[in-house]
Amino acid sequence: MDHTKYTYPSRRSVTFARNGMVATSVPLAAHAGTEILRRGGNAADAAVATAAALTVLEPPSNSLGSDCFALLWMNGKLHGLNASGRAPRTLDAQTVRDLGHQQVPFRGWIPVMVPGAPAGWAEVIRKFGKLTLPEVLAPAIRYAREGYPVPVTTADLWQRTEQALRAAHGGPESCPPEFRGWYQVFAPSGHAPRAGELWRSEAMARTLERIAASGAADFYQGETARKLDAFSRATGGWLRAEDLADYRPAWVDPIHTEYRGCDVYEMPPNGHGITVLMALNILKGLTLGAEKESVETYHSMIESLKLAYADAKAFVADPAAMTARVETLLSPEYAARRRAVVRPDSACDPAPGDPYCGDTVYLCTADGGGNMVSFIQSHYKDFGSWVVEPETGVELQNRGANFSLDPASPNCLAPGKKAYHTIIPGFLCRDGKALGPFGVMGGFMQPQGHLQVLVNLLDYHMNPQQALDAPRWQWTGGKVIQMEPDVPQPLVDALRAMGHEIEVVSDVTLMGRGEIILRDEQGVLCGASEPRCDGTVSCF
Repeated sequence: MDHTKYTYPSRRSVTFARNGMVATSVPLAAHAGTEILRRGGNAADAAVATAAALTVLEPPSNSLGSDCFALLWMNGKLHGLNASGRAPRTLDAQTVRDLGHQQVPFRGWIPVMVPGAPAGWAEVIRKFGKLTLPEVLAPAIRYAREGYPVPVTTADLWQRTEQALRAAHGGPESCPPEFRGWYQVFAPSGHAPRAGELWRSEAMARTLERIAASGAADFYQGETARKLDAFSRATGGWLRAEDLADYRPAWVDPIHTEYRGCDVYEMPPNGHGITVLMALNILKGLTLGAEKESVETYHSMIESLKLAYADAKAFVADPAAMTARVETLLSPEYAARRRAVVRPDSACDPAPGDPYCGDTVYLCTADGGGNMVSFIQSHYKDFGSWVVEPETGVELQNRGANFSLDPASPNCLAPGKKAYHTIIPGFLCRDGKALGPFGVMGGFMQPQGHLQVLVNLLDYHMNPQQALDAPRWQWTGGKVIQMEPDVPQPLVDALRAMGHEIEVVSDVTLMGRGEIILRDEQGVLCGASEPRCDGTVSCF
């Protein structure tokens, strides 16, 4: 790759360092991670510090009530952490149907699941940290207590949520009681903070201190758990202290496929990282153009992704409930059968195959010792469920919205079950050695962003900044493809002629936000953060 070449409009260059690097969507969070590296922490410590800081610094996208997943290259081996939550024991699909819903709603108590992120932080530090959890969470506590000026993109997302909440349920005086805490914590001056305006939360600072002092036990069995239980009971929720007390994150084996001489790693289900791997398996037998911005390349990528996504939506669920085997979905034979569906001259309307014959913040870190972490954290939609316990500052996730209410689906809502999950960290290796972490946040855009960034890196040998800057597309269903305005118009016209229903959209937040760190054979780190967010690469 050429580190001096920047084909697409961008005011950013790649960043180089040797001793440590953190890349994420908010500069202050990246600096929190490098602060921990400078204090003697490793990549795992820096990842947790950054993740915790992001709950304070980018609350529209993640929170203390989030889930998280991580791929950690530590001491020469790749590890996977699944810290996604489970449905409350008192909630099932029939209850939701009896309440008049045909699908799980996005807001309110119904989609709330046990948050996994605080337990995930503690588990990463327990297994791999060099520093203590209080040391690692100190920057997040400081930002919560002292406040900070809200970044531009974060402020925009914050204000959109206030507008949506007011439109749906009214202001703090008239909205249902479960939503009033949102105004108390996130609009204490009467409105969502504007860009550059200071915001702070003493409630979050105190909760973070209890998490730090207890190794996260307080969140699941202590004062915070008791407050969440009481708030849920008082406002019509299903979450209970027993659900919190029983929660544990899990170490899992990452899954992977080979593509262009590299091993691409993703998390196994219940996450949909398998979508990326299935799409790559289909794509590597199709034709790509000599140039990235060609109709052959776009068509092949779009069709591969659509087929992989159709399978993921049909088969991915809590591993205990899946009937399709991961090994079958990732087999060369199954990829060949799905590839045969692709027509070189027209768009398909995808349906699942038969494998019987699966809002967010992303960050990546690296230290001078060769350790690297790919870490993603989310409460799903902007501000999650909109349910906020005011005394703790915990805004609760709405991951349960991804459950099905169809009893025949392996992803049907049931007590204690994990939902189909959209957040996916990625990691690249070659010849058994780490190249580095990558990720693109943004709900169902994430596998699509992964696929596009990987093709940019591995097929067209773009440097990390180019790979993130390149114009993106997003499949939204059927033959509909959203595209950014920078996609050349002749290419758009050619794809329309093939049957793709192209919608050119100007809202770049729809296309995800990503970061990459790669390490070369000399140990030099090369990082990038894209211009669709406020992010940066912090290093030393």
